[in-house]
Amino acid sequence: MSSASDTLLVITNLPDRASAETLAAALVERRVAACANVMSPCRSVYRWRGTVEHAEEHPVFAKTTGDRFAALQEVIREVHPYELPEIIAVGVDAGLPAYLEWVAAETRPAA
Repeated sequence: MSSASDTLLVITNLPDRASAETLAAALVERRVAACANVMSPCRSVYRWRGTVEHAEEHPVFAKTTGDRFAALQEVIREVHPYELPEIIAVGVDAGLPAYLEWVAAETRPAA
């Protein structure tokens, strides 16, 4: 049985919709995320190598479990086009129990 404390929301941003959709598909196909949402583009402002950058990025929100986070992180680093991808995991404090069970079931490695 999965609990909210076992569930993570992982956030990353990609430079274009195609790469965001490719990553989202890879996360679900490799069973490291139960679901990945490709969000509408946003405007990011950040400092990179001493320069303030402005870029349009496409956020991806992935739902996974704590025990699958390392594997999910590996897939992001493999597929992501950035040298240093944003990978932020936020713990889920509460959620519909049946949904949390689904996340746990869909992220188990294939038998």
